[in-house]
Amino acid sequence: MNFFTTLPRKWAVFYNTFVNQNGYKEVLGGLRNTVIIAVLGLLIGIVIGTIIAAVKVIPPYKRVTRFFQRIGDIYVAFFRGTPIVVQLLLGYYVLFPAIGVNLPVLNVCVIIFGLNSGAYISEIMRGGINSVDPGQMEAGRALGLSFFSTMMLIVIPQAVKNILPTLGNEFITLIKETSVVGFVGATDICVAFRYIGTNNYEFMVPYLVMALIYIVMVLIISLGVRLMERRLGRSDRVHN
Repeated sequence: MNFFTTLPRKWAVFYNTFVNQNGYKEVLGGLRNTVIIAVLGLLIGIVIGTIIAAVKVIPPYKRVTRFFQRIGDIYVAFFRGTPIVVQLLLGYYVLFPAIGVNLPVLNVCVIIFGLNSGAYISEIMRGGINSVDPGQMEAGRALGLSFFSTMMLIVIPQAVKNILPTLGNEFITLIKETSVVGFVGATDICVAFRYIGTNNYEFMVPYLVMALIYIVMVLIISLGVRLMERRLGRSDRVHN
């Protein structure tokens, strides 16, 4: 029996578990958690990454600046140099218990994914800041704005336009990396479909459907990024 002859039977088994045995509720819950972890993780990452990138582009004339730049380097080296699953395990089983903090597993996943994303976005944002004409910073300072105000109001908005596709890729990466949260007991899409497969010992169709859902989410994100790029491009042409 080949794949195509057994597929109808496998699909019937999957449909029975998914619909009649309420497996869809597990999938919807897993999908919700996946989106929550990825979206909030990206937002946290953008905040952390922007701060680190801004610190790194400050001329290191003062000792305090060099100190914070070194802290940023260590932070980035750790989160880029270790797998996300290791970070999750360390955070959930070591770090938070050690400091006496008891958080729901979903919250821990959001925090760890945000910290991980911050390390990558800091380098992405730093490249975006460096791509902005240095004259923009000089113009802002000439108008009497502080370094921080010029960076936040003039430089970083332009940098975000330049790195928007890369931020979209980072969001896609976060969506796919949520597949490891089951290691700390969180429920995501992978855990939900594994639950369905375990109920009937039939994993082929659940995993095919799971792959299809990931593909659809990635396509939606890619489409959203392209629409934002197009809109920003039209805005630039109008202002020019």
